[in-house]
Amino acid sequence: MDDTALLELAAVLAEQASAVILEIRARGFAVERKEDRSVVTEADRTAEAMIVAGLRAACPDIPVIAEEEVAGGRITAASRAFWLVDPLDGTREFTSGSDDFAVNIGLVRDGRVVLGVVAVPATGEIFGGIVGQGAWRRVNGVQTAIHTREPPAEGVTIVASRHHGAGSELDAFLTGCTVAAIRNYGSSLKFCRLAEGIADLYPRFGRTMEWDTGAPQAVLEAAGGSVCNVDGTPLRYGKPGWENPHFICSGRPPSAG
Repeated sequence: MDDTALLELAAVLAEQASAVILEIRARGFAVERKEDRSVVTEADRTAEAMIVAGLRAACPDIPVIAEEEVAGGRITAASRAFWLVDPLDGTREFTSGSDDFAVNIGLVRDGRVVLGVVAVPATGEIFGGIVGQGAWRRVNGVQTAIHTREPPAEGVTIVASRHHGAGSELDAFLTGCTVAAIRNYGSSLKFCRLAEGIADLYPRFGRTMEWDTGAPQAVLEAAGGSVCNVDGTPLRYGKPGWENPHFICSGRPPSAG
């Protein structure tokens, strides 16, 4: 399959997983704690099983790194190409009744994300993109191209995590920056709001894992933005333990400053 077909495969699986997640939310579910004390539900596990089965059946030569499998002890080494799956990004939002949760499916080659899909079950939105080819937003089968924006003259709009958005690091980062607004979102929606041009910066100083960021980074970069470590180098993948350093998402490419 070429990248367009791989992206559509991811979109179909993300849409199917979204339907399962909404079904489980409607009938109720139990909330459990993993070893790291993060929350997990039946929706996480069922959606992940569906996605990884579909990816492995369609692409048996591409390994899949999935959040709940890793948490359960399934260790897959990074390879030249691999899928990253977060079946329910924003489980805390999901369990609290918020709509800010998403399904992330991204593809990595040679340490860089190349394509990804972010589905937002509660709104029916699906965001997709292939780096270097463009990004889109799909709702009710209608697909529209999306692009990042130039920051407006009145100042930038910052998106921040609902749970990791405050603190001295964010304050220090924003020193000297003209800020028009700060908006809080959960999950990978933050990347998507930059990608569709309704916000400008997302500084992340809290802990994240590669499956949290792979798919939305691909969408943002495909839309014209960038995701860099705080030293300005690109956020790369296949790191030991799958853990990310702090990073900065921007609606502009690195060359734009």
